[in-house]
Amino acid sequence: MNDIKGLVEVPDNSIYLYYGLILFGVILVFILLYFIYKFIVNKKSDVRKEYLKVLNNINLDDTKHSAYIITKYGLLIASSEKEKQLINKLIEDLENYKYKKDIEKFNDKIKISFKNFMDNLDV
Repeated sequence: MNDIKGLVEVPDNSIYLYYGLILFGVILVFILLYFIYKFIVNKKSDVRKEYLKVLNNINLDDTKHSAYIITKYGLLIASSEKEKQLINKLIEDLENYKYKKDIEKFNDKIKISFKNFMDNLDV
């Protein structure tokens, strides 16, 4: 007479799967943001390395051109306070070599200042 059976409890783990997928998605987003951040930071340091390469390969015999190159790339590569102070002092010394038609070679003071600046760069 009793053909109807009682309710059977079905195990339902879908809420755990839902929370697991959300956690996996959040972790995936954080990993993606981390790699984007590292890519941007590495790209920035590569630019500084290129500037350093230009400054290392500069020809100090071509005085006028060298003065402009040192000014341009020195300002771009200087990041710390000490580096900025050194390049600003060097730029002041280089002003005499930029705007004249006939210029002499760099004096020892400028060569020493440039070497000091290059030694203090942290790239």
